[in-house]
Amino acid sequence: MAIMKVKQGEVVKTALLIGILVSLPKTIYLYNGIMEGNLDFSMSWVADFLYRYLFFFCFSWSVIQLNANIDYDGLKWPPFVKWILILIINIILLLAVVKVIKLFYPLINGRVLDSHEEGWVNFTFINLSIVLFFIARLLRVSTDKQESRIENEQLKQQNLENELAALKNQVDPHFLFNSLNSLSSLIRENEKATQFVNKLSYMYRYILQSGETNLVTVKDELKFLRSYIFLMETRYRDRIQIEVDVADDFLDRMVPPLALQSLVENSVKHNEISSTNPLTVKVYSNGESLFVENPIRSRSTLAEGMGTGLYNLKKRYSLLLKNEVIVTNDNETFKVELPLNQPA
Repeated sequence: MAIMKVKQGEVVKTALLIGILVSLPKTIYLYNGIMEGNLDFSMSWVADFLYRYLFFFCFSWSVIQLNANIDYDGLKWPPFVKWILILIINIILLLAVVKVIKLFYPLINGRVLDSHEEGWVNFTFINLSIVLFFIARLLRVSTDKQESRIENEQLKQQNLENELAALKNQVDPHFLFNSLNSLSSLIRENEKATQFVNKLSYMYRYILQSGETNLVTVKDELKFLRSYIFLMETRYRDRIQIEVDVADDFLDRMVPPLALQSLVENSVKHNEISSTNPLTVKVYSNGESLFVENPIRSRSTLAEGMGTGLYNLKKRYSLLLKNEVIVTNDNETFKVELPLNQPA
């Protein structure tokens, strides 16, 4: 997930302030020299001041951008390697800026920097780069906290909307469970029908309970999925085949409730299922992700609500797991990848 960038207004204001603070000793020195008569006020001093200040500002802005707004976390590298990269980039920037200052100084001021001034430039920019690095990290932490607050508010808002939708469509669960139990007793001699009702009852109970939690284990989600598969295979018989092959290593990982079921349901809803075109849906693990895959056999009529379930899953995945659902569509196969976080 792309990071929320530090606002450019904050970066520019910080760079301007740093430039003023670093230039202050030189400004005071020039002012005292002129007031005491040791120096003559001339445009060369003004040019020198503006030249230094311009580089202080540009250097400050560049360091803050590099350390606060570049998404190094997007690189799938070990943390140690990423920190080495950040250090190298900062050193290169420091050396480049110091080199450019010394190179163009004679063009602006008509003279080269003496050894004392060169030492001052080196000392100032080395210390400035260290200070700017920590300022940039503080801005990054502050922005991350703000992003986290925004995401939490979005999640709370979504939960409130889900609760409101549940209240609008509320059915007394005891009435439904009692009705299912009564139906089961009536068809007890029909083993297939009894099993169907029991699976349906379990699914409804799971859906009700999932509203009380944001994440469930893959093991629980697969158990629910198998009940859903039973219902689909009962309905479509040999016209549908749903294959599940998830390694045991994934069973303790966490996913949003109904994640796998909603993806399988998405395949059923949007593809033709017939004797001539049976549908095969595969649910499997690979690498550090779960996959749900099916061949594309588009229905002749557009399925109602197309895309809303997948959008909802993407939003929940981003808010809850700080990760992105990856969708691949090559016009022949539709595949959804759910990257899983390592267990704590």
